[in-house]
Amino acid sequence: MIIIQSHQSTWRNEFLALGSNLRQVLGELALRIDHIGSTSVPGLAAKDIIDIQITVPTLEPTIVSLLAKIGYHQIQQITQDHLPPGASQTSGWVKWLFKPSSSHRPVNVHVRVAGQPNQRYALLFRDYLRTHPTSVQAYAHVKLALAKYHADNVEAYYDVKDPVCDLIMGGAEIWAVATLWQPSPTDC
Repeated sequence: MIIIQSHQSTWRNEFLALGSNLRQVLGELALRIDHIGSTSVPGLAAKDIIDIQITVPTLEPTIVSLLAKIGYHQIQQITQDHLPPGASQTSGWVKWLFKPSSSHRPVNVHVRVAGQPNQRYALLFRDYLRTHPTSVQAYAHVKLALAKYHADNVEAYYDVKDPVCDLIMGGAEIWAVATLWQPSPTDC
């Protein structure tokens, strides 16, 4: 079931604890560890799942074994992100996704390669929303409506939500150029 709830002030501290643990295990293999997704945007309603992006130089098997040691398993069937309109290459959207064992707090760990479009997308999307409260409100309305009408249909939820994110990214790209945007410093 897809359940969207109001923003929780605890999400940031939960990310910090999770990110710190990931940093200890991955060390310098992780170039960045970032809180991404809706739980990273103050005031944004979200599913109670912490999304974390680990930026690495390359996807290598060592990552899988290190994350397995702390209870994260790779979701084999997810190998890339949604391709936005105009994406010219699928290779720039490759990722690995990990989830913890069921006894842990719900988390999605996205491992993406530095400098690839999908790695940038997650950070720009987050930073843009953090500075545009009207976009946050509109996006929250969409997510709440989708959860109301498609709570038990994950495919329908994402079939609509992904293009909405692409629309938001249109404004984010203009904002990025106008502000000479660079990603916020990583927290972990």
